[in-house]
Amino acid sequence: MNIFGIGAQELLVILLICLLIFGAKRLPEIGSAFGKTINSFKKAIKEDSAQDAGKDGKAS
Repeated sequence: MNIFGIGAQELLVILLICLLIFGAKRLPEIGSAFGKTINSFKKAIKEDSAQDAGKDGKAS
């Protein structure tokens, strides 16, 4: 498993450090907020590319 050049062991260490810093109760909240942020970012990119495609179609 290799995500962004980080192996499984490094990822496990990072997750354990996050667990120690934020605690078990806060991690689901942080993960949920991160997921919502990623989804809204993807949605904004799709809308932007759709608007660009619409502008190109009208200009031709």
